[in-house]
Amino acid sequence: MAAPGYGKQSAPEQLPRSATDFSHLPAREAYIASLIDHLPDGAAMDVKTLAVLQPHYGQMACRTVLNNLSTAGHLRRVRERISSENCRWVFRTYFSRTPRSDAWWTRFLISGDTGEASTPAAPDPPKERTLNRTPPTSAAYAALAGLGLSDARLALSAADCTALEPLAAEWLARGTTPALFTAVLAANLPPDGVHSPAAFTRHRLLDKMPPERPHPEPSTRLIECTDCRTPCRPHALLGGLCRACRGTPTTPPPPRRRLSPAAVHRHAASIRRTLATAPRS
Repeated sequence: MAAPGYGKQSAPEQLPRSATDFSHLPAREAYIASLIDHLPDGAAMDVKTLAVLQPHYGQMACRTVLNNLSTAGHLRRVRERISSENCRWVFRTYFSRTPRSDAWWTRFLISGDTGEASTPAAPDPPKERTLNRTPPTSAAYAALAGLGLSDARLALSAADCTALEPLAAEWLARGTTPALFTAVLAANLPPDGVHSPAAFTRHRLLDKMPPERPHPEPSTRLIECTDCRTPCRPHALLGGLCRACRGTPTTPPPPRRRLSPAAVHRHAASIRRTLATAPRS
């Protein structure tokens, strides 16, 4: 296993494991890919570790395999900043036994969006089975409805709970627990009674609204070249490899024009004449 926070991370929404997951790969790549696929999340999968885990291929071969698996869409290497206070970075390799395109990896690693269609929702049950069933309520609605159980002077109707639900939802979104919600709204009620529970509750919801919680800084994620580990912009990586590591095709030099035998004789005669007339020292 790698250090905590490092190592292998399984990509989401993979197809179920089958015997043909890596049949499209060469034998060496399929063997190492199957080994990685069975490693648990958090396991080290650097070339040294992979070379130790199996007896067939050394470090250089494993390095080539990782590059080929990256090109085939099975893995990407990233570094992530998980703590804004001390700028701690971790290095992870995301692996998917289902091959993915460059566009899919970019969406997932940058925004967390995989672009996959969500699982279809189950069909609604027949109406005759749900006529007597209580419709589901939100946590905010339930918290408002529970005020009357804490103190009868704050009993609200269903219409009151529906009208006040957005304000209560904002309380919960700001970190208030249902128990604290009830304790704050039901504390120190007027001794002469509450004449309008709905108006009184609305007034308290507005006046005692808790402060917004600071949103944590989202983790910063940099995609690395699978081979040289250099951080790169997503569009600069093809198959997870930077331009230098994947190699750029070079234009072959133009073919050299061959001289005819007559031209060769002319050039040779010209050189001999030059040498014959040159002054001797």
